[in-house]
Amino acid sequence: MRKVVVTGAGGFIGSWLVRALAQDPANYVVGIDLHHPLFGESAANQMIIGDLRWPEVANREFQDAVEVYALAADMGGAGFVFTGRNDADIVWNNSMINLNTAKAVAECEVPRVLFTSSACVYNWQKQEGGARPLKECDAYPAMPDSVYGWEKLFGEIVYSTCHKDGVHIARLHNIYGPEGTWCGEYRPAVRDWAFGREKVPAAMCRKVARAEVVWDRLIEIWGDGEQKRSFCYVTDCVEALMRLMNSGLEKPVNIGTEHAVSVNELITIIEALAGFQVEREYVPGPEGVRDRNADLHLARNELGWEPTVTLAQGLMITYDWIREQVRDVLGG
Repeated sequence: MRKVVVTGAGGFIGSWLVRALAQDPANYVVGIDLHHPLFGESAANQMIIGDLRWPEVANREFQDAVEVYALAADMGGAGFVFTGRNDADIVWNNSMINLNTAKAVAECEVPRVLFTSSACVYNWQKQEGGARPLKECDAYPAMPDSVYGWEKLFGEIVYSTCHKDGVHIARLHNIYGPEGTWCGEYRPAVRDWAFGREKVPAAMCRKVARAEVVWDRLIEIWGDGEQKRSFCYVTDCVEALMRLMNSGLEKPVNIGTEHAVSVNELITIIEALAGFQVEREYVPGPEGVRDRNADLHLARNELGWEPTVTLAQGLMITYDWIREQVRDVLGG
């Protein structure tokens, strides 16, 4: 059997990737993370609880691996990345994870490694209102909008330097779906949640679901709601990662969609799916860049991949799942 290692296997994308890899009986899938998946059992043949900030973990577990998917990261949505409160942890934790992982895959002579980078690496000046979709070359001259983006760009350099042959880099654009982080700390006094590490699709699904369950139509939106993003459903992302790993493409590639919508448009779609209309209150909060969308020419031409799940289809599945989580907490 082929030993395939997934770091960050207890996380959202990692747990979905493990599930897909485990469907191939030729794979012996080893997952590594600080914790098990939050919303179910891991499909890995072996799930190791370990901290990749320490080099001995990577050196031990990557022996005899033929593939390493390096997904482990300290990450979150705008409420985590853009407040500035978590910058030191982001830099330290992710740099140590990637330095140790990249060095270990080189020393263990792992034939192929894939690093999940982020759309946050792109030059923020190329993401103003009305900006064209981002091409892979738009990461330079380097000017990310956050420490998280700088750290991911550094990670790309680390893997490309330590692993000269067989390295693949995926720049992920807003991956969403069920079984991902959907809330922050619950506040029983107001039957609501403080923001946490959730991304915007999960946050908006939770806000609409809570409004529906407790019949309180008012929801908060950071900024004016006109900031735009493209969103990619998790199964499409996983398919792209596996194709990339088995390809000859050894330069960064966008994994996302080419259909950008504003936060306001996103909420309108969720309202239609839920059959419930909310009232919107616009409040100050972290927003990130104004307009981000992905150019998928490279993924389409080199991988034969493009997303198949529409935003409405993916949000319906995600909203149904998050609504059940909200109901379990609130008893609705």
